Amino acid sequence: MGSYDPEPQKLSIETPCIPSAALSRAAGCNIFLKLENLQPSGSFKSRGVGYMMYRAMLEKPGGNVHFYCSSGGNAGLACATAAATLSQPCTIVVPMTTAAHMIEKMQLLGAKVHQVGSHWAQADAHLREELLAHDPIGVYVPPFDHPHIWEGASRIVDELVYQIKPYNALQIDGIICNCGGGGLLNGIMEGVENNFKSADKKPKVLAVETVGADSLNASVKAGHLVTLPAITSIATSLGAPRVSERTFRWSREAPHLESLVVTDAEAVTGSVRFANDARMLVEVACGATIATVYNGDLRRVMGADGLSDEEWSRRNVVVIVCGGSNVTLELLRDYQEKYGVK
Repeated sequence: MGSYDPEPQKLSIETPCIPSAALSRAAGCNIFLKLENLQPSGSFKSRGVGYMMYRAMLEKPGGNVHFYCSSGGNAGLACATAAATLSQPCTIVVPMTTAAHMIEKMQLLGAKVHQVGSHWAQADAHLREELLAHDPIGVYVPPFDHPHIWEGASRIVDELVYQIKPYNALQIDGIICNCGGGGLLNGIMEGVENNFKSADKKPKVLAVETVGADSLNASVKAGHLVTLPAITSIATSLGAPRVSERTFRWSREAPHLESLVVTDAEAVTGSVRFANDARMLVEVACGATIATVYNGDLRRVMGADGLSDEEWSRRNVVVIVCGGSNVTLELLRDYQEKYGVK
């Protein structure tokens, strides 16, 4: 294994960016879908987590590592996927509340999965104290708070710059993504800084959370980092009680960044309508992002209320379809019934 130097692009792919007639009609402007749901792990996490793991492996003598991750969600699945690609062992420690189908997905990829504790903090403590501390080649894989994770995610914007040009889109006016701990958002902001040097050319970035998982919005309102006492949203992939410090700094430094919160019902509506319009199944954390296209928030928050309908119709907005594997048809139907979504 010592001489193996895998190509980093095999850990993630350049995803398509396609126009959507259905979502454009709903929003009243040109909507482009950046399909991160097509990444090897099923979510954007493949970009940042995969790149971080690749860099960590190259830094180890002989390239031999054992990866450890305490996420029972998309970060854990991305870790298991990347470890399989890199032909390195991987151990995932998840709380007892983790869905069985997510554990099965990770085990299918060859990861060793331990279930410990009633919540993430207990699983993470067990991983660090009982496993990682005793493994000299162990590498901790955080779900979002690492510069290499942000760098990997920033390449989304690198791709967008040239992907929309064949559609006669002269510029990107807005980018919508969700925010859990901030890994994706940090990458998008970094990518915007790298690709748009002029302040008046920077696209507005809309960071979306759900009520009950809105740690960024709470921090923005308070003027300091806030730790939520509990996660009460069904969008558990957004359930970081506290965003990274870099995410909060972006909210203070970047006038082109806006924070927005939608309800769980709106997030479910986003996933359901997207399944009908785009024929793709995404979890409700991703549905929260998409909901802003359908509910009118996009036009309101993007500062376009002063534009005529004709002017707004020429704006180009990219929706980051982040994906996520914590979704099934049965689960989405249950949410539809619970929230009365048609």
